[in-house]
Amino acid sequence: MSIPVFDDVEPLPACGCEECARRRLTDSMARDTGGPATGATARVVVVAAAAGTALGAAGTVAAAPLPAEATSFTTGHAVLAAAPGVAPAVAPLRLTRDQIIQRARTWTSAKVPYSMTAYWKDGYRQDCSGFVSMAWGLGTSAWTGNLADYGVRITKSELAPGDILLFHNAADPEHGSHTIIFGGWVDDAHTAYTGYEQTVPATRVQTTPYAYWSNSGKYIPYRYKYLAGGSSSGSGSSGSSGSSAFPGASAFGPGANNANVTRLGTMLVGRGAGAYYKVGPGPKWSDSDRKATSAFQRAQGWSGGDADGLPGPTTWSYLVLDKGRDIPGGTARSSGGTPAKAPAYPGAGAFRPGQTNDSVLALGKQLVAKGYGKNYTVGPSRTWGEADRRNVEAFQRAQGWTGRDADGYPGPETWRRLFT
Repeated sequence: MSIPVFDDVEPLPACGCEECARRRLTDSMARDTGGPATGATARVVVVAAAAGTALGAAGTVAAAPLPAEATSFTTGHAVLAAAPGVAPAVAPLRLTRDQIIQRARTWTSAKVPYSMTAYWKDGYRQDCSGFVSMAWGLGTSAWTGNLADYGVRITKSELAPGDILLFHNAADPEHGSHTIIFGGWVDDAHTAYTGYEQTVPATRVQTTPYAYWSNSGKYIPYRYKYLAGGSSSGSGSSGSSGSSAFPGASAFGPGANNANVTRLGTMLVGRGAGAYYKVGPGPKWSDSDRKATSAFQRAQGWSGGDADGLPGPTTWSYLVLDKGRDIPGGTARSSGGTPAKAPAYPGAGAFRPGQTNDSVLALGKQLVAKGYGKNYTVGPSRTWGEADRRNVEAFQRAQGWTGRDADGYPGPETWRRLFT
């Protein structure tokens, strides 16, 4: 076997792939130890990194110390070890925020199927903590019980793209435990953010209420311990969300994927377009964004090219400055031009078989307004019935909920999301 010849190459500064990241890591280590790596040393590390990428992270590169118990976890019922055929974990990568988001998008684009036992072709386990492990470049699939060892606890106000929100249910790790990557705020009030997560049925990115749909008060923000310098904006961040300047026509339309699309959708929902979004709004342009924009434009009396569903400077200014008319039949707004507050949640007892009250009727009307009234044959009424339950279940499933969270009986979070 002949000895391969290697050229000295510079890693791409913005690339988040395993090979380039490990090259940058080698350069950083050389600086930290007081001088450049020798050509031979650099080549050996690059070869090891390349081999690790090709063989499912089998390469071993010295770097930041590994937290304890980094290769498996115990749930109390079983042990999920490293992927079959994969060598012990390599050290975590040093990545910028942009690189973390870039790596997360590789799974959202591939729509990696969720599994607690399967491993994706990059060597990481296909569950929520495996997804964060991949995005953070840990070189091993951590679990919710030790993922915090790779991070530093922060506050909500400190959250920035590439950080995570983590909930570990120590009493029963297999139920409730979850983690999600923070992609940036989508509103100035910091009540919702772009979330990248691995969940059933596959990896997704969408607007998520802070901190999460369920167990919201139990999520803790963490920042990657080995974060490198670089841009902290991330494409998923809210960016100039407070600016009224039109971001340009190129920010919208087929193929667009940026924070301005999320902001557009959020503003449209506030003007009565909630029924057009079954999931989201989010940063990726969709037909829902086009239809919602067109509905808002038509509400202003515009037609033809002025109501084509693509926002221009005038449409944008109407939304940002809260001008013009709302979409007819959409979510109610107060006379002051701001979205009306959701009515107080009446309690679970109001939505049980045989119950008759105004809250059941209000719920039914809002389900119809949101586009979830297909199970009504004669329209909503004041008496709770199976049609109400099935419509609520459809709405809950559209939020990505499953199991008890999608049983068709509205709880406080279902109620809030229906009326806001």
